[in-house]
Amino acid sequence: MSSAREPATGLRGGPAVHEVALTGALLAIVEEYAQREKFGRVNSLRLSLGRLSCLDPEALEFTFAVQARGTVAEGARLEFAIQPAVLACVACGKDSVCEGPFETCCPHCGSCDVLLTGGTQDLKLLELDVD
Repeated sequence: MSSAREPATGLRGGPAVHEVALTGALLAIVEEYAQREKFGRVNSLRLSLGRLSCLDPEALEFTFAVQARGTVAEGARLEFAIQPAVLACVACGKDSVCEGPFETCCPHCGSCDVLLTGGTQDLKLLELDVD
C-alpha cells in the first residue's frame, strides 16, 4: 500500500530550514549593532529580498518570532521590500518587470534572448528602528 506524502516543512528539513539559518545570522547582526550602538530594543527591521530568491516571508516572520525571544529584537516586526524580477532583452535592449508568473520571453519584442537582471537578491538588512 502506498501513500502520497506532502513535502516536509518547518524544522524537519523542509523549506523553512534556510529561513532558520538566515534568521539566526540576522539576529547576530542585530545583537552586534545593539552592543555597539547601545540600544535596548528593536521595534522593526526593514529587509530586502528578491522575488525569485526562494525565501518565504511568512517563514522568516515565524522563525524570527521564535528565535528573537529573549533578545533585543523580541516582538519586533519585519517589513519586507520585495525586489521585482527583471528581464533584460538582448534583442531590443528593453528591461521588463515580471509582475505575474515568471516570463521567459521579452513582452516588448517576443525574443527569448533575455537575461535575468533582478529579483534574485538575497536577504539584506536595510534599516533598524530602535529605542
